[in-house]
Amino acid sequence: MYHFSYFKEKDKQTILNFIEENPFAFMTGSYLSGGQVATQIPLLLKERNGELFLQGHLMRNTDHHKAFIENPNALLVFTGPSCYVSASWYSNPQIGSTWNYMSVHIGGKVNFMSNDELIEFMRKLTLKFEKGNTQSLTFYDNLPDQFLNKMIPAIVGFEIKADKIENVFKLSQNRDEKSYNNIISKLEEQGGSSALIALEMRKRKVELFPPGVEWDGSKFDS
Repeated sequence: MYHFSYFKEKDKQTILNFIEENPFAFMTGSYLSGGQVATQIPLLLKERNGELFLQGHLMRNTDHHKAFIENPNALLVFTGPSCYVSASWYSNPQIGSTWNYMSVHIGGKVNFMSNDELIEFMRKLTLKFEKGNTQSLTFYDNLPDQFLNKMIPAIVGFEIKADKIENVFKLSQNRDEKSYNNIISKLEEQGGSSALIALEMRKRKVELFPPGVEWDGSKFDS
């Protein structure tokens, strides 16, 4: 992960909002022997006593379930939109092009839930993604017992306390104002993920380039 201060999001709430908006995370770990495992799963974000926890569930008897039993250390990666940024859009195009993206990495240990905790988690998970609709046929409490009696024994719930949180919000913060504006314009023209990155860049423009303050690029790497 990049560790340049100007690519770091410093506002905690912005980071929490990012996780909430991008809950389908990449989860990776390893056996004690070093063999790596990975999966992608939706996660719920919880705060208790000022600490951050992530909750999810896995299929039992899969490689990642077995690895986390053996070695509970896990890394969660939350990613948002990303896009290519051509150096031809810079005031000085004689440098390398790059890629803009946003990512939050959370490291911690997997703690498996009891069966009752798993059921309560599944209620919260289904309700969240059904947008609070308790009448939805796929809300946990409305699912048929025949289905639940097969599903619940086949999965295991877990919780990870966020022992380490890192982020990269790489949004051309090291470019001059003219380049920054041109990048936004070019990305908006492309639409899709590029336009979403442009939107994030617009949110940060006033902070990066305060009116009446001359831009000083000496603190940035090229």
